Amino acid sequence: MSAEPRYIVGIDLGTTNCALAFVDTLVDDARIEPFAIPQVVGPGEVEPRPTLPSFLLLPGPHDVAEGALTLPWSDSADHAVGTFARDRGSELPTRLVSSAKSWLGNPEVDLTEPILPWRSKAAAADDDDDGARVSPVEASARYLGHLRAAWDQRFPEHTLAAQEVYLTVPASFDAVARELTVLAAKHAGLSNITLLEEPQAAFYSWLGANPDQWRAQLSPGDVVLVCDIGGGTTDFSIIAVSDDGSGGLELERVAVGDHILLGGDNMDLALSYTVAARLAEQKNKKLKPRQQAALTHACRAAKEKLLADLELAAVPVTILGGGSKLIGGSIKTEVTRADIDNVIAAGFFPECSADATPKQRARMGLGELGLDYAADAAMTRHLASFLARHDKQPTAILFNGGVMQSPLLRERVSSIVSGWFDGKAAVALSGTDLDLAVAHGAAYYGLAKRGRGVRIRGGTARSYYIGVETAMPAIPGFEPPVKAMCVVPFGLEEGTEVDLPREEFGLVVGHATDFRFFASTVRTDDTPGELVDADDDLVELAPVRTELSTGAGHDAGDRVPVTLAGNVTEVGTLELFAVARDGSGKWKLEYSIRGQDDQ
Repeated sequence: MSAEPRYIVGIDLGTTNCALAFVDTLVDDARIEPFAIPQVVGPGEVEPRPTLPSFLLLPGPHDVAEGALTLPWSDSADHAVGTFARDRGSELPTRLVSSAKSWLGNPEVDLTEPILPWRSKAAAADDDDDGARVSPVEASARYLGHLRAAWDQRFPEHTLAAQEVYLTVPASFDAVARELTVLAAKHAGLSNITLLEEPQAAFYSWLGANPDQWRAQLSPGDVVLVCDIGGGTTDFSIIAVSDDGSGGLELERVAVGDHILLGGDNMDLALSYTVAARLAEQKNKKLKPRQQAALTHACRAAKEKLLADLELAAVPVTILGGGSKLIGGSIKTEVTRADIDNVIAAGFFPECSADATPKQRARMGLGELGLDYAADAAMTRHLASFLARHDKQPTAILFNGGVMQSPLLRERVSSIVSGWFDGKAAVALSGTDLDLAVAHGAAYYGLAKRGRGVRIRGGTARSYYIGVETAMPAIPGFEPPVKAMCVVPFGLEEGTEVDLPREEFGLVVGHATDFRFFASTVRTDDTPGELVDADDDLVELAPVRTELSTGAGHDAGDRVPVTLAGNVTEVGTLELFAVARDGSGKWKLEYSIRGQDDQ
């Protein structure tokens, strides 16, 4: 048997920032270390930074100087990721890819096609050259490829592809998004990876930071809310604490929330629109699209300063003018403490009742395809709905994500949550770096799998179902109803096969047919083989249209009697197979937009 890899590596493939942490397993007192990531920070300037901003710049021929994007491992780069990409991209919005990870969970478009930077004709009205584009999978692969190249330069004898890598994903990612994440990693040259949910990784980081104290802070019956609010997404999870039967504590992830496209980026936009409206009113200054993009970037920096230092009254902001007199035409304004209170605190974290639900927005008959952004900016209403849906009262809160770096916002959320439960305060768990916790926690999870840490029982974050057309006589105007059969129950551990009943179904081969898949985060008690109504607390995933090969002894259009078999791989993806009764074929039913069969 080959030796285990020397290094365990945790990678946070974030919506707004990526991070990497690692541990040398040959060291007796192994400690998780952050990995400073070299990246272009200015034209021709390369510096290591704690995180790699998840931005990809695809510049045109005149957008950056020759040699400006050179990296230690590449002198012919035609793109940039990281700090410079984010900063220069704020001035070139039609050349900038952002939120690539969020696109991986979008079923409305082909995510392997080059669709990013995503922009409408209005956004690109002042840019005649559409420029280069990449798919969301390729954009994610570029970030991972940069991390791999940076690692390989530092550890040339222990390349990243040969190490034990744990790559984090939102707990709310469905099977398709997880498989696409794995595909992005493969494109980046990383095949030895395992997926881990981000809220669990954040909790693992807390366990690693409190190896001797965590048992004193938690007791059987405790319910820990992981409140993860990053730059582009919000994720909620619940971890329950119980007695393991031998006097110790057992941890289990028992609930996950929806994938909510809402975070710090929304706050930056809200501030920029507020400041722009003030400029229009006070100084009769209407900003051009590029100036608005630059203002958003400036508002992000101002927001971070005001949230970090509660004594600051305002932060000045300067925007370049739109004409030839750049200096004389500069616009000076400021982001104030009142803006933080009114726009951020009251706008995104308003007081609400425990039974509040997110506001819905009426959709027009025709809309632009794009990311399914949250209609309600109030994170507290999303949180109230999550806790009510799962009937949970948190006794402790673990905050994560860049937004929750702010003591002001952490205290506000804690106060609102305690108000929902008769003022019984939930203890805030502390001791982690919220920007790096997910990467550190992923590395800790690798140690735990080797018996050098505490494991959280988790498994799949949702139950999965396949649609089954029921048999019924023909009735004018009525289609046969669709039932959903549970093929993977909630919480099934990685590397586990599903014990499905031996019920037989008819599988159409040789003709293009549709397979419908469903998932649920609230139906946690359904068992494999159980049939439920397709509209009963289920969310339909992207359908798969494919033509399965006929196999031995079958003709096109035959219905082959099959039984189903499934498993959750060690990587954390799902596999479902249809097995012919007579052994004449075995077909893999992909939870994938690619829809290819594997006999």
